[in-house]
Amino acid sequence: MSITAQPHGSVKLPGGAALVNGFAFEGRGNAPCRALLRNGDELEVYDLDEVFAGERAPTAVFPLPWPGWDRGVHSVSPDATFAVFSGQRAVRAVGPGGEPLWEYRHGCWGPELDHAHTGDEQEVCPGIEHGSCRVSDGGRLVWAHVVLGPEEDWQECWVVLDARDGRELARLPLDSAASGSHHLSHPDGLHMGLCIGMGQDGVLLHWARWDGEELTCWDLDEASDRILMDVHPGHAGFLTVEHYGADLTLHALDGTVLAEGVPEPSDEEDPPCWDYGCGFVDADTVIASTVESDEDPDRALHWMLDARTLRVRDAVVYPTGRVRGYARPLGDGTWLTYDGGSGALSRWTEATPRA
Repeated sequence: MSITAQPHGSVKLPGGAALVNGFAFEGRGNAPCRALLRNGDELEVYDLDEVFAGERAPTAVFPLPWPGWDRGVHSVSPDATFAVFSGQRAVRAVGPGGEPLWEYRHGCWGPELDHAHTGDEQEVCPGIEHGSCRVSDGGRLVWAHVVLGPEEDWQECWVVLDARDGRELARLPLDSAASGSHHLSHPDGLHMGLCIGMGQDGVLLHWARWDGEELTCWDLDEASDRILMDVHPGHAGFLTVEHYGADLTLHALDGTVLAEGVPEPSDEEDPPCWDYGCGFVDADTVIASTVESDEDPDRALHWMLDARTLRVRDAVVYPTGRVRGYARPLGDGTWLTYDGGSGALSRWTEATPRA
């Protein structure tokens, strides 16, 4: 028996596709879910609960320090008083008016070694490589994935910065050659996850915590080549998807495998595999999509899984017809989808069964 989705509102937001197809979503423990969306030369911050309640104005707006730079994963402080941008050659914190608060300089993510720069800070070098940053849930730290300069052999590092002045507090050298990365904070407010994508060379996954004196880090060898997707809202583990979609896995924080889930068998010649869109709808339920959305949209489906065992419950049926693309769960019992044709961002919940 299929699972029926119930509409929970639909809105149009500039750049809203990045909420479902990218890393524009920022959840912080029990705080309302936020959207960080680029609109022209500005980063707009929206409270998603307010947006679906009818409020269309952003809660904060930050001018982009490098308008020509359209990569990197950025972050906003919990109180939305400052934003931190992951640039091509620096991590920079700015206030609402765009005034620089501090800057942490690093090497260039451009792929050509020793390439010259014009001296113009707005220059964007060729290449798609980028890092990412994340303000801690307490607002006191900034975690950033950066590449160091030629004097340090272009090594990539994970750094912990003081959010007040950008001072480096700790550094972890990384054995990576990133095409991109993203951070994910743990709901306990202490731990931070870093997922580094290296294209055909696979994926690296790290967790760490900073106690004010010591940086404790561990890489998850047993979770290698797995993409970090979400953390259980009740701290019961984190969710990854295998690089090529073979399975979903629930891990304890130390990487121990707690459960694995595979797609439902299909009558088609090619077996189904998971797409990159998945996560916790709530403490009991995971939503995931199958990968056919790119090659055959009519075969793409969203599935509900048990959050403890990752056993597939059933496919999701939408009253508006088949919904293509990813599903972005919010952890509060709802999830988002995006319609590229209409530009509509829709919110859904599982329909309550009739007695």
